[in-house]
Amino acid sequence: MILERSLQRELAYTAGAVFLVLLTLVLTTMMIRIVGFAASGQIDPRDVVVLIGLTMISYVAVMLIATLFVSILFVLTRWYRDSEMVVWLSCGVSLTRLIKPIATFAAPIVVLIAFFAFVGWPWANEQSKLIRERFQQRDEVSLLAPGQFRESAANHRVFFIEKMSPDQGRVENVFVTSTENGKVNVVVSKTGHTEIHPNGDRFVVLENGRRYDGEPGKPDFRIMEFARYGVKIQSRQLVNRPTTTSLPTATLLREPNPTHLAEFAWRAGLPLTALNLMLLAIPLAYQNPRRGRTINLVLAVLIYLTYSNLMNLVQAWIEQGKVAFVPGLLGLHEIVSAIVVFVFWLRVRNRPLLRRPALRAASGG
Repeated sequence: MILERSLQRELAYTAGAVFLVLLTLVLTTMMIRIVGFAASGQIDPRDVVVLIGLTMISYVAVMLIATLFVSILFVLTRWYRDSEMVVWLSCGVSLTRLIKPIATFAAPIVVLIAFFAFVGWPWANEQSKLIRERFQQRDEVSLLAPGQFRESAANHRVFFIEKMSPDQGRVENVFVTSTENGKVNVVVSKTGHTEIHPNGDRFVVLENGRRYDGEPGKPDFRIMEFARYGVKIQSRQLVNRPTTTSLPTATLLREPNPTHLAEFAWRAGLPLTALNLMLLAIPLAYQNPRRGRTINLVLAVLIYLTYSNLMNLVQAWIEQGKVAFVPGLLGLHEIVSAIVVFVFWLRVRNRPLLRRPALRAASGG
């Protein structure tokens, strides 16, 4: 039918434009945030692009929900404003007739939302966590940077080197200080290199240097000169600490504790939210010529933010045991579905969502 083809074509164009705008906003925000982490030394600068991509994957489901809701609202609001909707309604097309073409358009988007909620979200979070932990648990040699003091939290060492070969095999003008049993040890050396022993231990072997041992504030410092001095490199094992947001959906169901069930309820709620907002946008797009043109958009933003916050609140309640899993999973979405049906009924009966108080003329006593 002409109505369905015209509506779906305009929805596709509008949804593409809305998604690009949202993608640009989220991408800019994530770039500023992740580049800030790299500048502060929390992540490897070489991983910035990868982390931005993983972060975008984790936000795709939320962006698609907003895209679906806003695009339907924009298109139908324009139809009301340009009197196209009035023409279709006068031709016998009811408001419920729009559900079919809109549902056909939204079906692949809802499938994508479910995929990114159940698969993309945990996978992206897991990969981001591994990249961050691998950088934070790197060995002490990878901390070194020419011309900079670097501290190793593992054994309270501070390193300084003036020059380093590209393969980190040789270093020049080395300064190492550490604290052991209240005593300060300072080692300085002209040159050094790295060695790997047969048992796998790694050492930085310093050459032609001195070692100073003693307690701060006391004069009994010992000074030793050496030709070779080995400093063992502390390597920490990569420990994978799983978090709820990075667990696969199947794992959440296999281990149904309150925290896992709360996370599953949030993931399952995303496609349900998309369906409710898709239907709600149809009667919400009604444009009254006597009202401002932006009131629908403001109302839509408030509804979306309220819905999202309520989902987070229900997730917290399930995790705390205040709400059972099934009522928490379906209760909020059933309430919103009932509101959608009620709003549809008001629009079909041509009744306003918000009534203005009638103005009464003042009468004489």
